[in-house]
Amino acid sequence: MRKLKLGYAPTRRFTFSAEDAFRYKVTIREKIESFGLPIEIVDLEGLNEEGLLYDDNIGADAIIERFQQEKVDAVFFPHCNFGTEDTVARVAKALGKPILLWGPRDEAPLEDGMRLRDTQCGLFATGKVLRRFNVPFTYVTNCRVDDPVFERGFTNFVAAANVVRQFRSLRILQIGPRPTSFWTMMCNEGELLERFGIELYPITLIDITRAAKQQEKKNSPELQETIAYIREKLDTSEITEDAIIRVAALKVAMKKYAVDSGSTAIAIQCWSALQESIGIMPCLANAILTDEQIPVTCETDIHGAITSIMVQAAAMNQAPTFFADLTIRHPANDNAELLFHCGNFPVSLSIEDKPKMRRHFLFDDHAPGTHEGEIRGGEMTLARFDGDHGEYSLFLGKAKGVEGPFTRGSYVWVEVNDWPLWEEKLVKGPYVHHSVGIHANVIPVLYEACNYIPGLSPDPVDPTEEEIRAWLRGSGAK
Repeated sequence: MRKLKLGYAPTRRFTFSAEDAFRYKVTIREKIESFGLPIEIVDLEGLNEEGLLYDDNIGADAIIERFQQEKVDAVFFPHCNFGTEDTVARVAKALGKPILLWGPRDEAPLEDGMRLRDTQCGLFATGKVLRRFNVPFTYVTNCRVDDPVFERGFTNFVAAANVVRQFRSLRILQIGPRPTSFWTMMCNEGELLERFGIELYPITLIDITRAAKQQEKKNSPELQETIAYIREKLDTSEITEDAIIRVAALKVAMKKYAVDSGSTAIAIQCWSALQESIGIMPCLANAILTDEQIPVTCETDIHGAITSIMVQAAAMNQAPTFFADLTIRHPANDNAELLFHCGNFPVSLSIEDKPKMRRHFLFDDHAPGTHEGEIRGGEMTLARFDGDHGEYSLFLGKAKGVEGPFTRGSYVWVEVNDWPLWEEKLVKGPYVHHSVGIHANVIPVLYEACNYIPGLSPDPVDPTEEEIRAWLRGSGAK
């Protein structure tokens, strides 16, 4: 995954101090570089002597051309003094990328009453003109460069821009149709393409079966690496060597199809025809690929795959997701729920040093290919992209791991703020029993990303929308 390219377009206005604006241009860049984010900054250096956007020596066209040539993913317009709102708006409109608007808090007037910057006033002006141009933008509260609210807002914006860029280029490898009885997994492929630009790349179970068997015959280095990984990370004492090889071959075949097709996520019909054709479950193969940042969803859940990419991107691809059923309530905790699936949670999340690779416990033939065990708890985000009747929303909620009874498969018990409220929202829809979890708080990121995805509404249950907005304004920052 390449670094996110950020256009850096510091702006000033001719009526205020050019020297002070230049000083802040340098200071702000040094500050954002100190955050250690995986970004590449594309600036205005060389377009004029100052490397600043202003209306008397540099126009919008040169900036647009540079940012387009460099293929920036987002643009930051720090107002180093009042700023040039018309040029900012023209650049933002032409690029169509996520926009961050912010400026450092003004100092006191000089002894003679003159003011060097009037940055806050300029932010009001630019915000209005961006609205006139119908340009969505992110705003971070006017504050000092070293204030925590700036780092919070900037970091959140960068992650939101990462969600948007991956969402806008999303292609999903669809392996087989949904299971016949799973009407909940219906999706509108044409609408996903027309509305969001999301592409599906469908192949049949015959295609993946053939590809997996070819990988077995080739005995490639990739296959050997996967076999070695399985032996190193899992207790395979209950599984035959032949089953290990077939699971590894399926994983390699799925990854090759994804890479060759330009797909960043996979949705697979995981039962029951696959077991008849290959003799294994794909759960462990799904788990390994998800750990490698190619999330795989079960039961051909296309909306789940979309969610997985969004959640993974919100964490800047620094943590794996897990794809879970919402199954049963905790027997003793009214606000706790079991997150479960047959054996597809990433191995890296397991609380055991070597979780067991096993045969599936639910199916009569007990095909091998799952891995079982509890994953670690802690703070988590749970999310779900879904829709019906042409309306789409993104469910968002926070949870934390709690103790609970042993069960088979991959699982974790989680507690939420008000489970009856969650249950009502999930049942009344447009959601289903599948969710995507991650061990990170990415709710403000996903909330902000929806600002740049027309037709997708954020639907937070905890925290509330008002609480998210307060946090983004700096609530709780010291």
